[in-house]
Amino acid sequence: MVIVTDLPYFWIVIEISENLVWIDCEMTGLNPESDCLVEVAVVITNSELEILDAGLDVVIKPRPDSWANMNDFVRNMHTESGLINEVDNGLDLAEAEELILNYIKRFVPNAKEAPLAGNTIGTDRMFINRYMPKLDQHLHYRNIDVSSIKELSRRWYPRVYFQMPKKDGGHRALADILESIHELRYYRQTVMVPAPGPTTEQAKAAAESLSKNNS
Repeated sequence: MVIVTDLPYFWIVIEISENLVWIDCEMTGLNPESDCLVEVAVVITNSELEILDAGLDVVIKPRPDSWANMNDFVRNMHTESGLINEVDNGLDLAEAEELILNYIKRFVPNAKEAPLAGNTIGTDRMFINRYMPKLDQHLHYRNIDVSSIKELSRRWYPRVYFQMPKKDGGHRALADILESIHELRYYRQTVMVPAPGPTTEQAKAAAESLSKNNS
């Protein structure tokens, strides 16, 4: 996608990737040094949050030590979701990373263009960085974290926050992604300024007003 601004004195052309790479991970815990990935799902959307494909869901065979050392809460979670019955037949990390990366390249062929999107995505990114470095390097360094909008809505738009769509992903990666996409669609309708947004002059005036208040 190419964006051309409407500034009065010159043109600025910005090359960006329209697509967003949505990823959700299930792990044996929250520490990337001692815990490991057991499921990774990917869904690609365009900039309008339209899903471009059914997505990819990969179950990964965990390290024996990490699996054995799961706490009761996590073990119960993976038992209730049914994931515990699938991990023995999961892929190894290298196979999983290659499969996921090749899938993403179908929609985002160039590295460092598409941001990573999801819910509380910082945790997922730590595990991706630790265990799937080639995947991490293909993604843009920026993240789109739906949970950030949720926290701002709780403070600024509490009525929106308390009416947000209910979730029942059941701690399975693909279902959780689809709920995150649905949640961001909700915030776009209830919190964001309607498209196409303010004019350049209106945006410029807002920036100047804030700059004066900060001086």
